[in-house]
Amino acid sequence: MTRTRTLPEAGSWTVRWNHVPSPRLRLLCLPHAGGGAAVYRAWPRHMPPDVEVVAIRLPGRESRFREPALTRVGHVVGALVQEIAPLLDRPHVWFGHSMGALLAFEACRELRRRGLGEPARLMVSGRPAPDIPSRRPPIHDAPLPDLLTRLRELGGTPPEFLEDPDVMSPLLPALRADFAVVETYRYRPGPPLDCPISVFGGAADLEATLDELRAWRTHTSVRCIVRTFEGGHFYLHDTPQEVLPEIGRDLPVPWPVNEAGAVPANDERSGRNP
Repeated sequence: MTRTRTLPEAGSWTVRWNHVPSPRLRLLCLPHAGGGAAVYRAWPRHMPPDVEVVAIRLPGRESRFREPALTRVGHVVGALVQEIAPLLDRPHVWFGHSMGALLAFEACRELRRRGLGEPARLMVSGRPAPDIPSRRPPIHDAPLPDLLTRLRELGGTPPEFLEDPDVMSPLLPALRADFAVVETYRYRPGPPLDCPISVFGGAADLEATLDELRAWRTHTSVRCIVRTFEGGHFYLHDTPQEVLPEIGRDLPVPWPVNEAGAVPANDERSGRNP
C-alpha cells in the first residue's frame, strides 16, 4: 500500500512523492532547465505500486528558492551524489529530461567513480547524447529578450508567464544558471555504462533529433532502447497518459535473450507501437 506525501530525504535535495515502506526500486527523477521537483508529482500513479518516485530538487527553486543555483555540471553532480547516497540501499533507476538527462548520465558516471555501483537503468529524455556538441548559441548570459525568445521556441512555459515581468523576474536566476549548466558542459570520454539505457523523445523536437537520440547507444555496453512520441521538446508533459506508462514498463524487468542466450545490444520502438 502506498501513501502520497512529500517527504524530504538526504538533506533538501529530494522529495518522495509517494512513500513506499519497502520499495522494490527507487526512480530518481531530475528536471529540465528551470524545473523543480513538482514536475514529477503525478508520476507515482502511473508507476508500479512498489516503485518509489524520488524527485530531485535543485538549489534555487521551490523550497530552496533562497539558495544560489549551481552553474556547472560537476558542482551539481558532486553535491547530488553525496546527498543521494542514503537512498541507494535499494535498486534504483535514474530519469532525466533535457538538462536532467545530462545530469543523470553524469551522476551515473560519478557513482561508478566513487565505487557506489551503477543503477539498474538510466532513462534519458529530450536530450542528444552527451558527446554531441550543441547546435545552439549560448544564452545563459544573453539579454533578456533573447532568453525569452529561446523559451518561447522550446515551449513548456505558458505564454502569459513569458509576458509578465512580475512572474518571470524571480525565475530568471535559476533559469540562467540551468542554461549555464548545459552550455558550459564538456563531455569527457570514458568507458560506457554497464547498465541499459532507455531513450525517449518527441518526434518533432528540434532540440534532440532522432539521430541525436540514437547516439546514446554508444554510452552503454549492453542494451539501448529508443522511443519517440508525438510532440516537441515537452512531449513528456503534453501527453503524460501515453508516455508515463511506457516509462513504467521499462522499469526493471528481465531483458529478453536471443537464441544464443545473449541480450540484444539495441532496440528501437515508437511509443505508440512498442
